[in-house]
Amino acid sequence: MNETEQLFTTHRPLLFSLAYRMLGSVQDAEDIVQEAYITLSETTTEHVLNSKAYLCKIVTNRCIDLLKSAKKQRETYTGPWLPEPLLIDSKEDPAQNYIMKESLSTAYLLLLEQLSETERAVFLLREALQYDYDAIADVVGKSSTNCRQIYHRAKKAVGNHRRSDPLTPAKAHALSEQFVSAIITGNVSKLLSLLAVDATLLSDGGGKTKAALFPILGAERISRFYMGILAKTTEDFSFKFTTVNGDPGIVLYIESQVYGVLSLHVQDDLIEKIYWVANPDKLSHIS
Repeated sequence: MNETEQLFTTHRPLLFSLAYRMLGSVQDAEDIVQEAYITLSETTTEHVLNSKAYLCKIVTNRCIDLLKSAKKQRETYTGPWLPEPLLIDSKEDPAQNYIMKESLSTAYLLLLEQLSETERAVFLLREALQYDYDAIADVVGKSSTNCRQIYHRAKKAVGNHRRSDPLTPAKAHALSEQFVSAIITGNVSKLLSLLAVDATLLSDGGGKTKAALFPILGAERISRFYMGILAKTTEDFSFKFTTVNGDPGIVLYIESQVYGVLSLHVQDDLIEKIYWVANPDKLSHIS
């Protein structure tokens, strides 16, 4: 492994984490990180004083460009837009521990959607990577004073985000199992006992598969929605319990093919938000 490969391997988890936060897309994040590696490999490394800062600058600016070009497409998206689900098995790849530790919940990524491209970059570089304002200024091409103002404006827009309750793997798995069991057995009372009264279900089919086009609000409506689906389901389906963006998650397979990914945002031991991603374009990285 040469020096460039070593530098890239060292910084890759951080670069992917940054790109994924910016874009909410696993595939695009991987592509941009690979582009950064190609750029680095074509650069004389002794001319790069700080390889980490150099790579973060490349990734951040590529992300800003991509967000700007995709803005119109995002505005005309069919139904709710959700980030691509991020599934990581840290046991299989210890190098991914950083990504799992630092990955942001779907709820948080949706809050970032309120920010402009530059606001998001400044906010993440400061909040997630603890960059000082001079370093951020170098990345986004603005003054440090301006970056400070942008950060405070972005922080105010995002507000105080309540993170999902930290659950042990065993507790998260048990909650996911109870949720699935309540649905497939038609146990309405059990399902209601797992949901917060004001729970919300967001479904992302991207207009390419069946999904609710509007948020479903309230435990009672969510329960009726799932019972209605159960009554119409005839396919052979199976589940895999996992972790999605740090939250309890479930991968649904129909006839052994990935059909969708669901994640549960938990507050005070109750499911407050359910995120369902079924857009096939957002599932190609999942097996």
